[in-house]
Amino acid sequence: QLQLVDSGGGLVQPGGSLRLSCAASGFTLDDYAIGWVRQAPGKERGGDLCISSSGQYRKYADSVKGRFVISRDNAKNTVFLQLNALEPEDTAVYYCAAVRPTGSSNYCNTNPAYYTHWGQGTQVTVSS
Repeated sequence: QLQLVDSGGGLVQPGGSLRLSCAASGFTLDDYAIGWVRQAPGKERGGDLCISSSGQYRKYADSVKGRFVISRDNAKNTVFLQLNALEPEDTAVYYCAAVRPTGSSNYCNTNPAYYTHWGQGTQVTVSS
């Protein structure tokens, strides 16, 4: 059974940091492109960043560029999302998502519709 497990969320003050993890079981994560998608209260899911299956290509939305960093550790079958300089507007449920690309291993897409496998989500709340 293919499964993604998100963890690492919590309550943090503005300007703080968190590190989210996305651990895979039942499949080898290094064959998959990974994205992090978040859903704020009352809003639709939106993708902000992704990493290709090769790990050589990353894409960041302007809203998170310079603050968030996506990385992968294939030996641990895990992808990480480092959240820095958090703002109240970053409050959301964060989901990792995976897709096995049919094309280049040096490509990923932040569109949630691109992904076929999803974690259960982890809550990040930024508040003083």
